[in-house]
Amino acid sequence: MINFEDRVGPDFGANAPRYPQWEFPQWLAEAKFGIFVHWGLYSVPAWAEVGNAPTPVEDAYRDHQYAEWYGNTVRLEGSSAQNYQRSTFGPGTSYEDLADVWKAESFDAAACLEVFRQAGAKYVVPTTKHHDGFCLWNTETTPFNSAVRGPGRDLIQEFATATRDAGLKFGAYFSGALDWHASDFRAIDSDPDIFRLRRNDEDFARYSYEQVHELVERFAPDILWNDIEWPDAGKSDADFGVAALFNEYRAAVPEGIVNDRWGVPSHGYLTREYSDIGGLSDQHWESCRGLGRSFGVNQNETDADVLSVAELVLHLVSVVSRNGNFLLNIGLAADGTVPERYRERLLGLGAWLAVNGDAIYGTRPWAGTMTPEQQAHYAVTVGSDATFLSVITPGTELPPAPLDIAGGVWLGAGVNGDGGICVPAALAGEPVAVLRIPHTALSGASA
Repeated sequence: MINFEDRVGPDFGANAPRYPQWEFPQWLAEAKFGIFVHWGLYSVPAWAEVGNAPTPVEDAYRDHQYAEWYGNTVRLEGSSAQNYQRSTFGPGTSYEDLADVWKAESFDAAACLEVFRQAGAKYVVPTTKHHDGFCLWNTETTPFNSAVRGPGRDLIQEFATATRDAGLKFGAYFSGALDWHASDFRAIDSDPDIFRLRRNDEDFARYSYEQVHELVERFAPDILWNDIEWPDAGKSDADFGVAALFNEYRAAVPEGIVNDRWGVPSHGYLTREYSDIGGLSDQHWESCRGLGRSFGVNQNETDADVLSVAELVLHLVSVVSRNGNFLLNIGLAADGTVPERYRERLLGLGAWLAVNGDAIYGTRPWAGTMTPEQQAHYAVTVGSDATFLSVITPGTELPPAPLDIAGGVWLGAGVNGDGGICVPAALAGEPVAVLRIPHTALSGASA
């Protein structure tokens, strides 16, 4: 996967714009877990390939596993998406015609947010505009939006209101570099094309600026989550540039933050998409991925393609123990409901967090070291008054703990843990068993 923080051109030398200094907000450092939402025209076909074998590089975009890329895949000759489009919607029906098919008739933002809240999420980041250029708010910049066509509703306003009513933080995803509705490039069929086939002119830079300016002015998002890049003409010190936008945003939302996908030498944290940062990071980072292999909902996925509750818990624990946040994506169905297999996973994760959340929320990474054998069995996080030893293989024989323990309590079992690590039988079937160790019960090791 591409690491976007490496893309920071062009170089303006002495005329480089001045960016604000970003400070990772305390609320996000404590939140640890959020929900990403991909939902749009692509949710109508909900179509992408699903394969277990690695896809050859030359076929990666024709056989794309991201359903939200349907607007690109459908233009590639011989793709299954193109065949599906013709057979389902009729010859001559374009991707953009789906704007009059999508109705979002069952979308209840409050009900949707209640599922996310029960899952244990602390922030929610819906897509406001994906690469297809269709805006989900009542924008003045283009009639290609959900208030004018399709649903006939300002979906982002509904999301923002419901998110904050649920007591969660609200973020906004925006596709800054790619807008297939506002450009006439051929379809992307390779990774380099992502950056070659994008508009960099001033008109488009102004267009992108105006759209995000609207998002900031109307919704004051706690996170500005840009994707891919930004038009190069908007990277100077112009009044429609990224630097100007960042400064406006910082003034409007003092505790707001931006991610690393703007193509400029300024960001608030790193992102990793279906990939990992490696070991413990000294920088704040965020792991983002779908429950399945796509961000947009994909009708071709089965239960086997979707993470289990145990896999979700393991990923969350691993990421948080290495100074990361987990932004788990949910693709809503076209009607606006949470697919049942997603709901089951979310509520399962929420049930685990209801018992073990102290090992996640508000913690920081442990500064100690582990042997490779210990890393295969344990993760450690540090709270304000206790250290949490998470056993990620509770049903197996365990090596010595990576820290000296004089006492503690197993969360969810109420059983004391003394000296060696012995997971209670009641927790042997859990995806992760957590021992809460008061700082006063640690000896010979520093938290």
